[in-house]
Formats: sequence, structure tokens, C-alpha cells
Amino acid sequence: MSKGIIGKKLGMSQIFSGGELIPVTVIQAGPCAVVQKKTAERDGYAATQLAFDEEKRQNRATKPVAGHYKKFGVAPHRSLREFRTEEYDQGQQVTVEIFQQGEMVTVSGTSKGKGFAGVMKRHNFRGGPGGHGSMFNRAPGSIGSSAYPSRVLPGKKLPGHMGVDTVTVKNLKVVEVRKEQNLLLVRGAVPGGKNGIVLIYKQS
Repeated sequence: MSKGIIGKKLGMSQIFSGGELIPVTVIQAGPCAVVQKKTAERDGYAATQLAFDEEKRQNRATKPVAGHYKKFGVAPHRSLREFRTEEYDQGQQVTVEIFQQGEMVTVSGTSKGKGFAGVMKRHNFRGGPGGHGSMFNRAPGSIGSSAYPSRVLPGKKLPGHMGVDTVTVKNLKVVEVRKEQNLLLVRGAVPGGKNGIVLIYKQS
């Protein structure tokens, strides 16, 4: 991914356009401050660090984090992410204006946490019979062979922690850009819950 911005998912809504009801996700996209520009000669790769959501209480930042921001003359922020692009300049404010209505974007975020989940919820297993004294309703079934190889093979779908994964959704259409409010309205759903941090990338 290259040029993009950090945002916060505010929730979902719907708008009417051309007689069509369009479901949209409202994202507060920026403004983001350019903190550091990394170069291939000095850091081994080229990237730009963006900061989003300035910390209201500056003492909440740890000393290493506060020192990093102070080094580049930027106030501590709650979110700091890197983008593999060199198009931004040091000290620049990146706003939602980098996007245009009608273009396609890629949104990456953290999915909602579901805790410990079984195979039917986590992996969409069908499950066994539900009645007539069945003792095999939501169980995973056989998980391996007997004599050979006498072990459970790696990658076997089993119960476990579900959610809190990085999820990326591509080809989301920008329905509207509200520059005055720093709002970006994209068609469809994006990963994560309300107030979750998302990364919005421009598609080349």
C-alpha cells in the first residue's frame, strides 16, 4: 500500500442518491500530522509516519513516545502509523482532501473481538444432528489420524480465540467527501467496531 490516511470509524448510515438507498460507513479521516520521513539510505526503506488524534493530556504519553514526537516537533498523538509513500512532506497536515468522490479505496482495520469461540461460530462448521439423543451437535469431530501420523496436523481448524484480526477490504467506493468535517463516506462496511482506528489507502 502507498498513499493513505489514518481515520476513525464513527458508524454506519445511509444516504439517498439517484433514487437509490446506499449504505455507507462514516469515517473521520484525519487530519494527520507527518511526523517522520524514512529514507532507504538512512533507514533501509522509504516510508512516512503519520500521527492521528492529538492527545489532549500530553502527560499520558510515555517518555520514549514523547521524546520521539518532540524530536520532530509534533505534539503527541494517540495513533502513529507508517505508510510506504514519499509523497508527504515533513510537517505537512494530511487531510481528507486527498480523496475524491467516486474513487475506490482500500480500508484496513481490526475486527471485533468475539472471545473464545467453537468451530461452528469460528469456522462455519455445519455441526452434527441436533436431536434424537445426539451427543454430536456442536463438536468439531475427528481432528487427526490414528496410527499414522499419530498427531494433529498444523493448520487444523479448532476452537479458539476469535476476532481481533487485521482485516482488509478492497474496492470500496467513496460516496462523499465532507472536507469541512473531515468525514469520508464509503459504500459498504469496514472492519472493526465504533471508534476503531482504520487505515484508508488510495488505490493506484
